[in-house]
Amino acid sequence: MEYHVVDVFTDKLFGGNPAGVCLLGEWLPDDVLQRIAAENNLSETAFLVKQDAYYDLRWFTPSIEIDLCGHATVASAFVLFEETEKDSSEITFKTASGIMTVTKVNDLLYLNFPSRPVAVCPAYQTFERSFSVTPAAVYKGVDFLVLLNSEEEVRNIDPDFAVLKEIKEEPGIDGDSFGIIVTAKGSDCDFVSRFFAPNAGVNEDPVTGRAHSSLIPFWSEKLGKTELTARQLSKRGGVLYCENCGERVKIGGKAVRYAKGNIYI
Repeated sequence: MEYHVVDVFTDKLFGGNPAGVCLLGEWLPDDVLQRIAAENNLSETAFLVKQDAYYDLRWFTPSIEIDLCGHATVASAFVLFEETEKDSSEITFKTASGIMTVTKVNDLLYLNFPSRPVAVCPAYQTFERSFSVTPAAVYKGVDFLVLLNSEEEVRNIDPDFAVLKEIKEEPGIDGDSFGIIVTAKGSDCDFVSRFFAPNAGVNEDPVTGRAHSSLIPFWSEKLGKTELTARQLSKRGGVLYCENCGERVKIGGKAVRYAKGNIYI
């Protein structure tokens, strides 16, 4: 099968978030897809099968299949625009989280995702123990959103991942709660963040589109604006251009190809 690696939410190699993209003629068994993702050992590997007017799209971490992934969706669109859909400006994907589109505007790719708002929840002790800072507030949607007091705190936290994995043991936590977003107001952008998912086999994800489906409505309401610029403060770093559209959000960024080859199954 044809295999690509694309760095997303960056305009230079070795920045942003790398995703694997596998172009399939038909679906392989789930256990084979999972083993390919584990072998690739990237935070996510995307698998695509062409249908008449759209592409079926699934995402796997090295450990599990997930229901939403931003950077691997952008990576998939980037590959299709470069390889098979050169005359298109928009690509439609059918996914576990519904229909997604990616639109190309010059060198920017805009992802259209469902909005995933958060609500205030208890300040679970796991976060303070792992991060060694006291959160300003804690929220919960599909993932946790931990609000810190400054960009510096977000940049400098050094999580104890063994402790952070214990969040699943806190009372009232369901088994699907594996993502932890840490965020604060930005100094040279609207907001900054980091994303941790040790219970999904990814200690820190470099740049996370999924997280911004919650971050965008959160900061849009907090800052009173619909168009925002965000930075993810991982070691690789990334820049995202965001828009709150009500029930949907737009997440824009650049991408560059790192590798193209074949996987032999």
